[in-house]
Amino acid sequence: MPIFLQDEAVSAVLDRSFAAAENDAITLDAFRSTVGPDRTIGDFTAVELAELAADVYMPVSREVGTLLYLLARANRPALTVEFGTSYGISAIHLAAAARDNGAGRIITTELSATKAKAAAGNLAEAGLDAFVEIRTGDAFETLRELPGPIDLLLLDGWNQLYLPLLRLLEPRLAPGALIVADDVTLFPAETRDYLDYVRTPGNGYTGVEIPLDDGLDLALRH
Repeated sequence: MPIFLQDEAVSAVLDRSFAAAENDAITLDAFRSTVGPDRTIGDFTAVELAELAADVYMPVSREVGTLLYLLARANRPALTVEFGTSYGISAIHLAAAARDNGAGRIITTELSATKAKAAAGNLAEAGLDAFVEIRTGDAFETLRELPGPIDLLLLDGWNQLYLPLLRLLEPRLAPGALIVADDVTLFPAETRDYLDYVRTPGNGYTGVEIPLDDGLDLALRH
């Protein structure tokens, strides 16, 4: 049975987006030079970081995108929440899974209005916009109200916000919910508190790090 992830329109959007993201090395170098050697991303506000990284795709890799699709197909989440839409690459993989599952809704949030608009265009071009609601603004505000329990949570924004956002959303996590945290080895200092939390017995999670791309962490909510 064909899967929608291999649909011609979806493949075209993903191929173009991944090709554009190859320029991230150049824009990330400019970003790092702006940040400076004596500062980390934790020294900036989310708004400042969004402005500095406005042209940076920072996508999941193709392998991670495929893994997200597989997890969503297997877990069959009624509600998936994503922190960090960027240009919509991961949302496309998640929405393709929802379409193939015959059910499921994705709510994704992005601080940059420019990126949110571009992501909306990509999802529409891929024929998957009906499955995704993009909320533009501060995730701590846009995700306060949700239509139901979260079955799958993707953390793919600024790493220093992973733990506080998880704590905000924790009461909305369904038993058995999957939490995927991206780039955990790219910014290890900013992710350490999150990893310590989901690995501490008694906090209600079992997880494992997956050595794909810039590091993934997969956790299960008990």
